[in-house]
Amino acid sequence: MTTRVIIVDDQAMVRAGFAALLAAQSDIDVVGEAPDGVQGVELSRRTRPDVVLMDVRMPEMDGLEAARRLLASPSGVTHRPRVLMLTTFDVDDYVYEALRAGASGFLLKDAPPADLIAAVRVVASGEALLAPSVTRRLIADFARQRPAARGKPALRLKALTERETEVLTLVARGQSNNEIAQTLVLAEQTVKTHVSRVLTKLDLRDRAQAVVFAYESGLVTPGE
Repeated sequence: MTTRVIIVDDQAMVRAGFAALLAAQSDIDVVGEAPDGVQGVELSRRTRPDVVLMDVRMPEMDGLEAARRLLASPSGVTHRPRVLMLTTFDVDDYVYEALRAGASGFLLKDAPPADLIAAVRVVASGEALLAPSVTRRLIADFARQRPAARGKPALRLKALTERETEVLTLVARGQSNNEIAQTLVLAEQTVKTHVSRVLTKLDLRDRAQAVVFAYESGLVTPGE
């Protein structure tokens, strides 16, 4: 299957470079480009891409607000793409908020070309949380600054079985399904089933939101 992608970035050179790289892949089709968040949202709703590469800082509307609008569930909107944020380390707070809004992960702008191609494929396949060790550290940093939410997030954890709670904990620590399988001595397919059930029970979009939830509910604390 071909993955449809749009690129939203205010730098024309960046858009052109990313578009040329991705369009050269037989399984990726770049269906549009936009220079700011406003046009990016409009383009996405018109072209219905599978993945949106979204810069964080842009004029008119930044990537965070654009991601929120694309990933919200307003009446009549049936298509929600997966959003991959393009960032640098000096905008970590924006990335954290984007993950909370439902973005599937992030990619550093200076990442090797192969990483960009792999990132689009991973996000399109339904996975998330690229560069897990970096993402985990990013979320942990903000979890230190913001006390764990009590009440509803913590109560929602009660819906999970003991095994599902263990799996969520390891997901939040940045482990892949294969690593979780080795840690808990389970088959990898069994881990995938547990992860799917966790997302369903907690009404979470993907692993990225699961990590945020685990920290904000107090299930996992920084430094553990």
